[in-house]
Amino acid sequence: MQKRIVKFFSEGSQIEGDLFLPDRLQPGERRPGIVLCQGFTGVRSLILPDYAKVFADAGFVVLTFDYRGWGPSEGAKWRLVPLEQVDDIRNALTFLEAQPEVDADRLGLWGTSYGGGHAPYVAALDMRVKAVVGQVGYDAAERLFLSCRTYSERMDLMRKLAADRRRRVLEGRGERVGPLEMLRDPQTRAFTEQAFKNAPPRRMADLSWETIEKALEYRPIEVVDRISPRPLLLIGARDDAPCPIEGYEKLYERAREPKKLVILPITHYEIYSGKWFEESSSLACRWFERYLM
Repeated sequence: MQKRIVKFFSEGSQIEGDLFLPDRLQPGERRPGIVLCQGFTGVRSLILPDYAKVFADAGFVVLTFDYRGWGPSEGAKWRLVPLEQVDDIRNALTFLEAQPEVDADRLGLWGTSYGGGHAPYVAALDMRVKAVVGQVGYDAAERLFLSCRTYSERMDLMRKLAADRRRRVLEGRGERVGPLEMLRDPQTRAFTEQAFKNAPPRRMADLSWETIEKALEYRPIEVVDRISPRPLLLIGARDDAPCPIEGYEKLYERAREPKKLVILPITHYEIYSGKWFEESSSLACRWFERYLM
């Protein structure tokens, strides 16, 4: 496998990514390509290289990238708006299909966690995606922020969002809050503390309250039926706290054939290591081999 750093533009901002090329690629040969979509506050150096290697070893050309404002990519720092990330993903597809090693008629999309909602959403809008895999994602982004709160906490959250919206309009700037205050679940806290323990940055960047406001309006379930007749694979975690499995069950119900839902007996972050990484990556790889090769 070969890897090279690449750059492209998304809505005027320069995006940095990694392009993974399979071994034994012959001159002039074109292979299927897959874009990988990172999760909430994630950068491409975390998690994605492991999956990229699996797909590249299977013969695919793979692109990972940092969304606008994340990692070395240009854009407003730490801005996280779902529909803006959707644009970044579609621009990543455009970059990938332009590469001489890629067959533009055989593009796949894979996403995890927050990206596990993005991948079906983008596939529903963009007919260039011929096969899609989402894992440990959701039907509507509100699940990530509301399922971990009581009724009174939800009402308090809505008041904070309304006040922050007025502040942004009247004063030009809203407040910021840590991602762990947004998500709150113990699985996310334990994973992030370990992930950032031995590598910079030592903490997750604060986000604007606008992050939640825009997420509450983001509903992949409203478009997922448009993916058909292209194939959709969803890989869920039975004991998922940040993205409760009910979300993928509802997304699967709304989707049309061909589709498949696999539920693993694990928590959200267990999917990224050990036997469950092997299982999830193998499921996705077989799906792409079946529909893109």
